Amino acid sequence: MSGQANVPGLMIAAPASGTGKTTVMLGLLRALTEDGLAVQPFKSGPDYIDPAFHRAASGRASFNLDSWAMDSALLQAIAGQAAGADMVLAEGSMGLYDGVASAGASGNGASADMARRMGWPVVLVIDVSGQAQSAAATALGFRSLDPDLPFAGVILNRVASPRHERLVRRGLDAVGIPVLGVLPRRGDLTLPERHLGLVQAMEHPDLDRAIRDYAAFLRAHVDLEAIRRAAAAGTAADEHGEAALPAPPAQRIALARDAAFSFVYPHLIEGWRRAGAEISHFSPLADEAPALDADLVWLPGGYPELHAGPIAAATTFLKALGRHAETRPVHGECGGYMVLGEGLIDKTGERHAMAGLLGLVTSYAARKMHLGYRHAELLTPVAGLAAGTKLRGHEFHYSTIVEQRDAPLARVTDADGAAVIEAGSHRGRVTGSYFHMIAPVR
Repeated sequence: MSGQANVPGLMIAAPASGTGKTTVMLGLLRALTEDGLAVQPFKSGPDYIDPAFHRAASGRASFNLDSWAMDSALLQAIAGQAAGADMVLAEGSMGLYDGVASAGASGNGASADMARRMGWPVVLVIDVSGQAQSAAATALGFRSLDPDLPFAGVILNRVASPRHERLVRRGLDAVGIPVLGVLPRRGDLTLPERHLGLVQAMEHPDLDRAIRDYAAFLRAHVDLEAIRRAAAAGTAADEHGEAALPAPPAQRIALARDAAFSFVYPHLIEGWRRAGAEISHFSPLADEAPALDADLVWLPGGYPELHAGPIAAATTFLKALGRHAETRPVHGECGGYMVLGEGLIDKTGERHAMAGLLGLVTSYAARKMHLGYRHAELLTPVAGLAAGTKLRGHEFHYSTIVEQRDAPLARVTDADGAAVIEAGSHRGRVTGSYFHMIAPVR
C-alpha cells in the first residue's frame, strides 16, 4: 500500500550557527500550534538533540532528514510523517549551504539540499547585530547562490532599535527581499547549552514556560500570516513507506532512556515499531534492569560522563547487563559504548568502573572533538545486522579512547573516504561504536 502526503512547508535556516534559529523555530512551532494548526517538525541533518525540543513545542514527533546519509526512498518515507498535518516546519543545521565535500546517498547533507528536494521555501534568520544595510548583501547572496532554491524571505534577529530596523529594511527593500519578522534584541530568550550543543529537552528546568515565551515573542514580532502564505507544497512524500524505514535489529528491544542515554534517531524507533518490534524502556540512572525477555539491549548515546558516579553505583543495571550479555546481544552507541567498557574517566580525572563488557577505557579529561559523517562496514554481526552490512552514520563526541583491547567492530571511513581509527569494538555478544547509525546502505 502506498500514499502521498503533500503538505506545505518552510525551511527555517540561517547563514551560520548561533543566529537564534532554534529560538525562532520553537516559537513558530508553538505559536502556529496555538492557532490551531497541526505543524509537523523536521530537523535537517544529524543533530541528536533538537527533535525533542521540536516535539515539546508542537506536540508532534520530529524526525531527522539527511540528504547525505539517507537515500531517496528513506527521505520520502520520513517526510511522509507529515501526513495529516496542516504545515511543515523544518529546522536547518549550521549555515544553509553547509555540507560535506562529497555527496552521499542523495546530496551533501546541507539544509539547502533538503529545501530544494522537498520544495520548501527558505526563511533565513539573520543576526543583524553589528550591521545595517550590509545585511541585504548577506540575504541577497544566500538567495542568489542557488537559483533553484525556493526563497521566502528573512527574519531579522537581534535588532537594536527602530532606527536600526529602518536601516536594515532599506537595504533589503532595495534588493526586493521580503522581511517576515523583526526580532528585538532579547538576552533572556536563550536556551542553556553544553559541549554538544543545547541541554536535552528533558533536562530544561521549565521548558514549556520557555517555549510559551518564545511563542509570545514571535507572535509580537513576526507576521504569522505571511509565514503561512510563504509555505509551499513541494515534493510529495510517501506516507506509507514502511519498507524504506530501517528494519529492527531484534524483535524485543530493551532501550535505555534517561538523562544519560537519549541520543537515538526517531526514524529508527519509528521503523522498528512499524515493523512490529516490541520496544521497552529502562533507566540505568534509576538502577533499572532491562526487560528479562529482551532479545537485544541497546544503549544509546547521551551524557554518561556527567553521570559516571551514579552509573558506576547502579549495580542492578550493571549486573543485569552482564547476565544478558551471556546469552543475547548488547549494543552501545557513543555514550552507550563508553558505558560498556571497563572505565570512564570524568573531566576531573576520576576513573569510574563501568560494565566491563568490553576492554575499553574512555576519558573525558583528555578532551578532543570528533565530529563528522561516517561510512561503516560491519566486520561482525550487530544483533540482526549481518557482518558485511554497510551503514551510514554520524559521530560527535569529546571523549577519547585511552585503552582498547578488543577486535574492531567495523571498517570505518569519514565522508571523504579517509580511514577513521576509532572503529568500535566487539567481544562475544557485546558490540559498540562511537558512530550513531542513521541508515543501512541498500
